[in-house]
Amino acid sequence: MKRIMITGALGQIGSELTVKLREIYGADQVIATDIRKNETEAALSGPFEMVDVTDARTMLEVAKKYNVDSVIHMAALLSATAEANPVFAWNLNMGGLMNALETARELKAQFFTPSSIGAFGPSTPKDRTPQDTIHRPTTMYGVNKVAGELLSDYYFHKFGVDTRGLRFPGLISYVTPPGGGTTDYAVEIYYEAVKNGKYTSYIDKGTYMDMMYMPDALDAIVQLMEADPSKLKHRNSFNVTAMSFEPEQIAAEIRKHIPHFEISYKVDPIRQSIADSWPNSIDDSAAVEEWGFKANFDLGKMTENMLDKLKQK
Repeated sequence: MKRIMITGALGQIGSELTVKLREIYGADQVIATDIRKNETEAALSGPFEMVDVTDARTMLEVAKKYNVDSVIHMAALLSATAEANPVFAWNLNMGGLMNALETARELKAQFFTPSSIGAFGPSTPKDRTPQDTIHRPTTMYGVNKVAGELLSDYYFHKFGVDTRGLRFPGLISYVTPPGGGTTDYAVEIYYEAVKNGKYTSYIDKGTYMDMMYMPDALDAIVQLMEADPSKLKHRNSFNVTAMSFEPEQIAAEIRKHIPHFEISYKVDPIRQSIADSWPNSIDDSAAVEEWGFKANFDLGKMTENMLDKLKQK
């Protein structure tokens, strides 16, 4: 990667990824795009262009203007938000992806887009979910992710686009607030622990889901994009994970630092049903073997860092 265009650059992952890539490759080499502009570091620390990903012409014009050689497509509606508006989710998630892939094809650019554990469904093996397994999701978000994986594979085999992707678990960050995902409880719980010393979880106790701290997720994107393509057997998309836990376990870790912390439950049926359809844990051995993936944060180390950073904020 030398000149990189990021769609959805002000979103949950994009806002931190933009800053990281500018640190690595240079501020002027990373073009942030989004449907809006704000006063964040991602918007102000380098080139920024307003791009609606459903507008194919503008996306291609911006990519040509900056002569990009890599397209990182992050713009998407997340799981709970997509379930509330499935038609809009399909049009944004799939229309935007097609436009981004076409841009990469036109410019012969490298391409990345994230998938998710949402691509799995209730008939997928729940424990140590394999890299290659059945995908029958029961959410619009999941359907989008499966279709996106297949579409990216199609562009690789049909047009030779160097497409790559990761199946992310829930991502936890102290920088970006929650954005409508099912796993957002694992972000909210830290904010509420610092502010109020208690949290009411919309996900029920005993519900295990895979998670990853944002620094590990950003490192994984860079590592995969820099990996030797001849060693990549799967491309779209690799299972990656760092930890699997349920709400009581994260509460127990928080109490090591905030002893009076309390957790209670008011289960959201929609988000709980989505969580129940996802794996308890996934197998990331393909990512380990093909490009050396390794997470650095476990639950304890992440909790200590999250609480420290949030107290500073």
